[in-house]
Amino acid sequence: MEDSTLKIGWIGLGSMGLAMATNMQKHLSEKSLPPLHYTNRTLSRGDLLKSIGGIPCQTVAEVVQNSDLIFISVSDDEALTTTITSIIAPLTPLTNKTIIDTTTVHPTTTTKVSTLLSSLNATYIAAPVFGATPTAREGKLLMAIGGPPSAIPTILPYLTGVLARGTIPVGPDPSQALLLKSTSNFITAGLMYLLSEAHVLAESADLPSSVLESLIEQNFGAYAAGVSKRITSGSYIAPEGERPSSGLELGIKDVGIGVGIAREKGVRLRVGELSLEGMEGARAWGEREGNGMVERLDSSSVFGGVRVANGLGFESGVVKERDGGVERE
Repeated sequence: MEDSTLKIGWIGLGSMGLAMATNMQKHLSEKSLPPLHYTNRTLSRGDLLKSIGGIPCQTVAEVVQNSDLIFISVSDDEALTTTITSIIAPLTPLTNKTIIDTTTVHPTTTTKVSTLLSSLNATYIAAPVFGATPTAREGKLLMAIGGPPSAIPTILPYLTGVLARGTIPVGPDPSQALLLKSTSNFITAGLMYLLSEAHVLAESADLPSSVLESLIEQNFGAYAAGVSKRITSGSYIAPEGERPSSGLELGIKDVGIGVGIAREKGVRLRVGELSLEGMEGARAWGEREGNGMVERLDSSSVFGGVRVANGLGFESGVVKERDGGVERE
């Protein structure tokens, strides 16, 4: 059960952060708990939160001052480091403050952040999430939890059933949660690449994609089917003016972390390297197209790269029909 005296803060309102923060504020309202204090580089991103009772804050320090549990959801290692600097720079007392970090970063970054905050008497919990934005909106993410065992019971009521369908405890070392997340990213990227090749084969051999997708769902499960649908629905390229469910740039960053960790340990992830190469090829295509195309590419746009490598256009028939039949190379 939630502690009615605790106040919750949120830093970072990208696609994932906004989806999670929205679910959090709805939960707090339903339970008649203190409202969410939030901030973001562009504060207007939180207008939806404000409309349902959230309280906007101009600075990170203001969020920290008004919160006991502070969630962080930013884009990468640099953004996280900047956020932590903003937390500690005003010399705000951090005793009894708990930082729950959902950002996907390199495990060594997590260790540095954890060590720093612990030296200032704050509690740091790494809680990277598994799932894309639509899953976040549904409150059905999976979360890895790494940090002091004594702090976990306090935060769990705000996770399971609010942000996530479940949690995976990894022990007291926060960096282990990020190692698990990096491993998951490698598996997902490999699956995306494999299914991209399968769909290219089906298209080239005149096997209907719906038939292949039926096999994927019935034989390999809902997760594989979800990845397949990101390909066949055309959402590997978001419609103009919309954001992808899991941006390509973040996908490159996330898989790159896993490949980098493997190299540090003397291990080679050939499938990870192949997937990373494919995503970088997709980014190069988007850069050639210009007009903000890279920002529209989902991490599953590796499918477009596989298509091009096999003599097909980057855009599938579904994408062309959706976008008005615009022909691109």
